[in-house]
Amino acid sequence: MSQPTYVAKAASRFIRISPQKCRLTADLIRKRFVGEALTILRFSKKRKASGLVEKVLRSAIANAQQKEPNLNVDDLVISRIQVDGGPSAKRIRPAPMGRAYRVLKRTSHIRIYLEERKGR
Repeated sequence: MSQPTYVAKAASRFIRISPQKCRLTADLIRKRFVGEALTILRFSKKRKASGLVEKVLRSAIANAQQKEPNLNVDDLVISRIQVDGGPSAKRIRPAPMGRAYRVLKRTSHIRIYLEERKGR
């Protein structure tokens, strides 16, 4: 089996959003052309997650253009997008009878890999 050749990649780490919420948005645009993915993200209901994923996607597009200046952006496809969990900040919430509940402020790492696919 041959390894996929990525034209460009971009990553954003330690984003203050839960990976579960971010994965819902990432699943919408997996294996799609870049222009189509940007449109989906713009009209997505998950505002914060889609804004963060869109920012990383635009960075990956810019990286591809920087790497190969004569590249046609319309031929780029999101070949791989992964959202991993980062470190969680632990906070304490007061609870009844002198107890304390732990609150986890989760973070995410988003990675997007683009490849070129000719023709639609």
